[in-house]
Amino acid sequence: MDPEKIFEEAENFFKNGQYQEAERKFTEFVELVASKRQPSDNSDDHPAFRGVDFRFKSLLTQALNNRGQIKYLRVDFDEAVEDYSAALEIDEDFAIGYYNRGQIHYRLGRFQQGIDDFNKALALQPDFPDAVLALKTATEDMQKANTKS
Repeated sequence: MDPEKIFEEAENFFKNGQYQEAERKFTEFVELVASKRQPSDNSDDHPAFRGVDFRFKSLLTQALNNRGQIKYLRVDFDEAVEDYSAALEIDEDFAIGYYNRGQIHYRLGRFQQGIDDFNKALALQPDFPDAVLALKTATEDMQKANTKS
């Protein structure tokens, strides 16, 4: 099957709030693209995605991010972090991925990791208001937590 068609179907399910179907299609897309990879010695790529057709890297980043978002919504934080991290290993300039992963770190009380991710998101996209607010909130909450201890 055509990977781009699968991705499009997944996106439609995602946009319509049909998260179970979207997750299934995003997973199908990720597995299909990973299965079609070519031998590569580019050590910068995530091992699971090394040699992936360049045309699909952006879609793969987006698919992993969106699948992570679905896992976040159902409170599977560790799995969501895995997907966000995999997306960032494919595209280290993906500001939204840093923001999303930072949100989970923050919610789990891992303030410094959240702050680090929010800072990376803002370094890549300085006009990212949600990341500005998240950084401010995480910094304040970390200071409060440090004052209590």
